[in-house]
Amino acid sequence: NEEDLTDEVKGSNYTDEKEGNEEVVEGTEKEKPKEGRKNKCEIAETLDSQEESEVVPEPDKAQLKSQFQLFSKFGDKSSDGSTIKLSQSDKWFKQAGVIKQKGVSSTDTLIAFSKVSKKAPNLSFPAWCKFLDEIATAKTLDVNTIKTKLVESGAPGITAGTKIKKSAAMKRLTDTSKYGAAHRQRLDSPGRGKGKEGSVDSKSDGHLHGNKDKKGAGAKKK
Repeated sequence: NEEDLTDEVKGSNYTDEKEGNEEVVEGTEKEKPKEGRKNKCEIAETLDSQEESEVVPEPDKAQLKSQFQLFSKFGDKSSDGSTIKLSQSDKWFKQAGVIKQKGVSSTDTLIAFSKVSKKAPNLSFPAWCKFLDEIATAKTLDVNTIKTKLVESGAPGITAGTKIKKSAAMKRLTDTSKYGAAHRQRLDSPGRGKGKEGSVDSKSDGHLHGNKDKKGAGAKKK
């Protein structure tokens, strides 16, 4: 039957066209680039760039100068707080988080410090502010962001202590309740040292507990 054959031919052509369209669609989907996941470093860089792009107002100059005086005296008893060394400034930068792995480095501060100081070992507060401008320009940073971090860094000191994990042996050795003899007399109930009070008997002639006992035993033998 010619009509039946014509319908079958039309049906086969429609099926071929449909399959061809599906192959084209599949091909276009394969050609679409897949978006990769950002790793931790890329996320950190993005956050840093967002932080740097924010407009930060200039912090109180008096507070910045007060911090400058504290860090200029840190580790230097002879300093009067009027000038600061590169090592002291770097200590401040590290505590404030300005010097970090991806950002300002100690090499950057050395170059900027040498450029402003003209081979002088110290910088005054006005000259040090120029040093901050030099750092910001060289690293394309907002100088007010740097100043704000420095103001908020707090007094100079150790920011984080080292945590010591105690083993079973360490716990046993540091358990003051198990101390005996003269050692127990030198500690109070919480295990803190009594100082001189724990070493010398208030009613004795100044001998240590152990020496006093030995002296008394020797006298008895005689």
